[in-house]
Amino acid sequence: MRRRRFSSAVPGSKCDETWEQRTSLVNQEREQIVETLARIAFGAALCFSAATASAQAVPANGTVGTAATPKNWTAPSHRMLAQALVDETMAKHPELLSLTLQGEPPGHKDVHTMFAGSFPERIGKKSSDVDSLVITKGYSILDPRWKMNDSPRKSTYLLPLRDKAGQNIGLAVIVFKNPAATNKTEKEFFPAAAAIRDELAARTPSHAALFAPIQ
Repeated sequence: MRRRRFSSAVPGSKCDETWEQRTSLVNQEREQIVETLARIAFGAALCFSAATASAQAVPANGTVGTAATPKNWTAPSHRMLAQALVDETMAKHPELLSLTLQGEPPGHKDVHTMFAGSFPERIGKKSSDVDSLVITKGYSILDPRWKMNDSPRKSTYLLPLRDKAGQNIGLAVIVFKNPAATNKTEKEFFPAAAAIRDELAARTPSHAALFAPIQ
């Protein structure tokens, strides 16, 4: 009968060092797995948001509608600075298909909603999980709508909305018309989206000012 050999790691010995190295590697691998799973979950969220956004219909009048989304906020009766900025920006930039401003209205902690936009019927609709990432984390998301059957064709950019001081105060969803004949890519659209966002920032004294009444 063969005798089994047992060995024990003596603190400070080479065996003890080897055990610590193996434990460290296992912990590193575990952290990498968790990080990978988090990235996969985030990617799935983006895909879900893109799929939801693409569920659009174009009525006979040519306006773009969206799938039903619950509302979680009611706009005040007065015309806000935020809506005036959207209206003026849309008039100044005919290359835009739509412009939406989202964030947390004053007095509504942790409520993320569309508070101004080029489609008034959407105001008050709850922000998506991906929209909330931009609002809370300051991410910028480029969605060139590659191989999507949008009608009309478009290119979408989600950027942190900012005030004059450069503070992030919400989200600007900037959607460009992208006819097939233009052959434009995100390399052209993203700088244009950032420029429009900065135009809005230059006219935004503060987050609260966006909700103030304007003539």
